[in-house]
Amino acid sequence: MKTEFPSQKEITRAWHLLDADNVVLGRLASRAARLLMGKHKPSYTPFLDTGDHVVVVNAAKVRLTGRKEEQKVYRRHSGYPGGLVETSVKKVRAAHPARLVHEAIAGMLPKTKLGKHMLRKLRVYATGKHPHQGQKPAPMPAVD
Repeated sequence: MKTEFPSQKEITRAWHLLDADNVVLGRLASRAARLLMGKHKPSYTPFLDTGDHVVVVNAAKVRLTGRKEEQKVYRRHSGYPGGLVETSVKKVRAAHPARLVHEAIAGMLPKTKLGKHMLRKLRVYATGKHPHQGQKPAPMPAVD
């Protein structure tokens, strides 16, 4: 028996709109990552990008559980000695509210070239406005 793989012409990409208003960050991120990878489709193939486009609005109003607002820290390193930079969630939310959601979703995608390609189909906006009305994104619940 031969396994069928979808060709580039057969892959259809829909647009989904997720509202992050008062939704727990991890649940929103896992839903968005699932849509970006295409795991909700019967034509899902792990080594092909069969996923859809995702637009996340109201990212500034996303909710964190427990004491993550005070305790969670994002770390990055410049590569130089003593180049560790630590930023708390409170500072990230004040400066770049959409970055919280973007990094959470990026962390749930594959760490490969394919994962970077999937991440290009993600758009995150801090407010309720977005410039993608022409694509007619279908509103979806952020959590089931």
